Amino acid sequence: MKYQFLGVTGCPTGIAHTFMAAEALEKAADEKGVTIKVETHGQKGVENQFTQKEIDDAEVIIIAADKNVDIHRFSGKKIINVSVSKGIKQPNLLLDKAISGDVSTYQGNKQQNYNSIEEKQETNFWHQIYVHLMNGVSHMLPIIVAGGVMTAVSFMFGIYSADPKSDQYNVFAEQMNTIGGLAMGLMVPILSAYIAQSIGNRPGLVIGFIAGMIADHNGTGFLGGIVSGFLAGGVIILLQKLLKKLPQSLDGLKSIFLLPVLGIFIAGFIMWYLSVPMEIINKAMMDFLSGFQNSSPILLGLIVGIMCAADMGGPINKAAYVTGTALLAQGNFLFMAGVSAACIVPPLATGFSVIFGKKYYENSEKSAGYVNFLLGSTHITEGAIPFAAKRPLTIIPILMMGSAIAAILTYLLKVEVPAPHGGFIVLPVVTHPIFWIIAIVIGALVSGLLMSLEQKRHILKNKKKSNENTIDEEQVGQTQEDIIKPEQVFLNKNIETKEEILKYIANKAVQLEISNESEKVLEGLKKREEESSTGMENGIAIPHVASGHIFSAKLIIVQLNNGIEWPSLDNQNTDFIISILVPKNNEGKHLKILSQLSRKLIDENYIKELKNAKSEVKISELIQGGIS
Repeated sequence: MKYQFLGVTGCPTGIAHTFMAAEALEKAADEKGVTIKVETHGQKGVENQFTQKEIDDAEVIIIAADKNVDIHRFSGKKIINVSVSKGIKQPNLLLDKAISGDVSTYQGNKQQNYNSIEEKQETNFWHQIYVHLMNGVSHMLPIIVAGGVMTAVSFMFGIYSADPKSDQYNVFAEQMNTIGGLAMGLMVPILSAYIAQSIGNRPGLVIGFIAGMIADHNGTGFLGGIVSGFLAGGVIILLQKLLKKLPQSLDGLKSIFLLPVLGIFIAGFIMWYLSVPMEIINKAMMDFLSGFQNSSPILLGLIVGIMCAADMGGPINKAAYVTGTALLAQGNFLFMAGVSAACIVPPLATGFSVIFGKKYYENSEKSAGYVNFLLGSTHITEGAIPFAAKRPLTIIPILMMGSAIAAILTYLLKVEVPAPHGGFIVLPVVTHPIFWIIAIVIGALVSGLLMSLEQKRHILKNKKKSNENTIDEEQVGQTQEDIIKPEQVFLNKNIETKEEILKYIANKAVQLEISNESEKVLEGLKKREEESSTGMENGIAIPHVASGHIFSAKLIIVQLNNGIEWPSLDNQNTDFIISILVPKNNEGKHLKILSQLSRKLIDENYIKELKNAKSEVKISELIQGGIS
């Protein structure tokens, strides 16, 4: 299949954001009647990978990622490059930009900036720094989760089961503890290595590992891992520029000998001497945070709760999480307990919210809320994002409140969690597990109740507006039921061109008193077709227009005896036209009808029934059922 657009999505953890952005782009494309294939860069690797032919055929490629992707394969193609959050929250804007064609072409190594909706913000220096950092974090997280859970499970045999001098000593527990400790010990070197790899590709990986080992050896903690990663990446870029003029015959010597040896020498010595102040800073920060646990657990819980719910898996959330894992590696299990509780609350809160306010949520939202009980229980915060994204200014503060309550209670009750991930799966190794569950449930119930009240307020407010709009529509003679009537259906017509069809629809709009200006309707229909064809599959087209010369939202159906040429997704001739006409100030109605029809027209049985209908009444009933 030939795709008009391609999409690439990826987030640091490669779990939720990656696939949420992919789903949002696919859904928006479906609503707009365009085709898109999305390649996901998740924790399992690259899925749904593009072929070279698909890349060659695509008009525009949308990259919504907070991690490095292989962009060089798109050289010569139009590219929109934004963060993964834009892919989740603004898929329609991204696709509108792609459809317009007003997008810059990526010229490979010429360092040309990519065009995007917020080009200056998305491709600036700080965004690149963030992408490099998140590349390191995304590779580090699986290591610390695996190592942390392994260490935590070893405690199930007894807190001192890994100590040969203790009565609780168990050989298997000691081995598990050692394996988990070795994995956790790789946290700083891997963070450093993959930051450097993001900056300087494979040569950066080598220098990043060694600089990270130095940082870890000298006790600089994860802050040292960040500094050493950027240092190693910067050194490699500098060396590559300095050695650029060497003869091509020395490329092998350069990559195997010069870059690694010089890189280790320069970055290694710099990091060695930077380690002294870095160690002091790291120790002071950890002592500062640890001190809060005893002196001011309420303030610490408030800070942690706000950070974890601020962006639910984003950089602020990750800052709290990485701090928790760093303290975990030092044997501090108290801090991580609050972080885990604060991360678990948001998805659980959405589940409670759809239970408390079930009549104010759509079925799809209810299903998502119920699924979030499972996601939240396993420490996957991102499930709450679709709920927060709809009204972030009201929903996110509510979730912050619940997360803060859970974290505060966790610290006050002295709960300890020795594993960095897993949610309720690691309950057997949690100290005071009942207290921990109670703290989390209280936080989730508070946020869930407030969310349901906010949802009720929002729905009732919109219902009031909708009632006001209905009164206005009734004044011009429209109700929901008369969007399509039998007299708006025209069967067995012999029309030979797309131009004639559009003119026929415009003239019928005036005859049916839907509009007072056929020329204006025709002009609007043509303009929409110039943007991109409204031809779909199975011989169906949906030309549509919003105009100030249209009185109320209506449909006009035209069935042809013979198919005509109308660019479509499957290149079939078109013989069934569903035209949507709405007033200029009611474009939301147009989008709603278009969205509902598009979903129905994916159903082959519905299409078959529609095309086999022999009367205007039957067709109008089928269409009415499709947009109700």
